[in-house]
Amino acid sequence: MKGWKPSAPILLLLPAVIVLAAVVIVPLLLSLYSSFTPFRLTKPDTFWVFIWFRNYWRLMQDWEFWVAFGRTIFLLTVALNVEMLLGLGLAMLVEKATRGQRALRTIMMFPMMFSPLLVGFQFKFMFNDNVGLVNNALQALGLTDQAIPWLIDGNLAMFSILVAEIWSSTSVFAILILAGLLAMPKEPLEAAKVDGCTPWQSFRYVTWPFIMPFAYIAMTIRSLDVARAYDIVKIMTDGGPAKRTELLWTLVSRTAYADAKMGVANSMAYFSILLSILFTVYFYRKLAAARAQVGTEW
Repeated sequence: MKGWKPSAPILLLLPAVIVLAAVVIVPLLLSLYSSFTPFRLTKPDTFWVFIWFRNYWRLMQDWEFWVAFGRTIFLLTVALNVEMLLGLGLAMLVEKATRGQRALRTIMMFPMMFSPLLVGFQFKFMFNDNVGLVNNALQALGLTDQAIPWLIDGNLAMFSILVAEIWSSTSVFAILILAGLLAMPKEPLEAAKVDGCTPWQSFRYVTWPFIMPFAYIAMTIRSLDVARAYDIVKIMTDGGPAKRTELLWTLVSRTAYADAKMGVANSMAYFSILLSILFTVYFYRKLAAARAQVGTEW
């Protein structure tokens, strides 16, 4: 190393690399190590006790963990499908607009600009059983004569969380699908119309294959968001009532800070990261297949 002088690019990148290592890489390595220990916040000495895969083995036998895992999968599946359908509808409506399309695109982006914490507080107030906007509207319309416990009943609480998630993130699908619709050439649609295709056939065999890559990009982004959903659930129900809306990351938070079991919580966190990676790989393969199909057909 004597006489070696780093080049200018290395010197310019070195501060960013050091900061990245300090705030990302080192904490990741420490959390990964602690997932192989019985580390408890109330017993710091347990950080140095190595128990190999015992935490992960306990997760395989933890019914509460698997219930939260299944509930997260349910939320992810329903939210992604509903958001894609609503986003597709919004994108097609905006694409057909002849006037004010820029204003519509701007308005469509508003929900995704709100912080998840703000969305959680907003929908917690709207679904409040006493002063909430939803109950007041239903009672004013004569659809019910008593307050509905949206955030107290287990099934209704999960429905309320789904509504908040879908409202805040449908615009992600709408924006990306709209980009695909605007980039799509018009000649194939005109040819399909000349050949006598119905609007449904034109959409099914011409429009949809072209915009599928954009939909899969949105699904990849949203699957990562929903798989680590925490803010909205924490604000609206905090995993209640009676843990009926407990998701993976709310369970991780409660295990780490309320129960002080940081080692077990980190093993849960890395298991959920594995879930996110699997969904990302799945949607990436679908994206690659859709791109290949568009490349061969177009």
